[in-house]
Amino acid sequence: MTSTTSNALPIFLGCPVWACGHWAGEVYPAKTSRQDWLHWYSRTFNTVEGNSTFYALPKPDVIQRWVEQTPDSFRFALKFPREISHELQLECSESATREFLHCIEPLRAAGRLGPTFLQLGPRFGPDRLSVLTRFLEKLPRDFAWAVELRHVEWFDLGVHENRVNDLLQRLEIDKVLFDSRPLFQSPPDDEIEKVSQDRKPQTPVRQTITGKCPMLRIVGRNNVELTDRFLNQWAPIIAGWVQQGLSPYVFAHAPNDKFAVRFARRLAERLQSELPDSDCSVPWPPAPVRQLSLLNESCDGK
Repeated sequence: MTSTTSNALPIFLGCPVWACGHWAGEVYPAKTSRQDWLHWYSRTFNTVEGNSTFYALPKPDVIQRWVEQTPDSFRFALKFPREISHELQLECSESATREFLHCIEPLRAAGRLGPTFLQLGPRFGPDRLSVLTRFLEKLPRDFAWAVELRHVEWFDLGVHENRVNDLLQRLEIDKVLFDSRPLFQSPPDDEIEKVSQDRKPQTPVRQTITGKCPMLRIVGRNNVELTDRFLNQWAPIIAGWVQQGLSPYVFAHAPNDKFAVRFARRLAERLQSELPDSDCSVPWPPAPVRQLSLLNESCDGK
């Protein structure tokens, strides 16, 4: 299936997944087959986090379907496998890295690959900077890369933070900016939020730019209205990146994926006020044929 989109967002905006059964009417037309969800998602958003590659590599035919179901303007931001980042902690990982790069090469060749991001675990601290340096220096330069740090000592506002920022700037690799403040602003409202608070880190928030594609991962609440004060902070920052000629990637997370789309739309609305000359609207899927027919009948009967 060939997909086209009229999405003209000035940034790359998406969710952590493209498959969620609760998104009928928001992303997919009602009763859309699961096999067509990516097609419709890519008409709504222009990027998606590929967290599935953290757990397992997709087969070549799956990668090919991803290419066929998405427009040229769509980008996958895939996560490095946990074998590389967490189990091997970047050491003796040449074979696993080659396998991963071979797997995702068809996406790069098709122009569908955004920044591929390396999410390091909370035990990978500044004492392993030399390991990180060797690993990043060996990565091919014709891919876009991003690094997410979670060990608290990387955020010391001093020598450790400066050194890793200098490394990423030298290699033109983006630093993933992670903001979980909306999630932790108050006690959880339900069990899903409780689980999310138990699992998500509370690393210090930064606005550091080290490459050309700033990546922001922001975790909201199921009640998306509670995120407004944080979106009001980020919207002018994101707009500033656009005005500087950068290509931001912003991913809207919610404890329950059901609400991630609403969170992303709310962020786009805030961004519109900062970029009035751009189209920041997020498209809606068409209504089912029967629903349109009933609407027409109702209008005719007025």
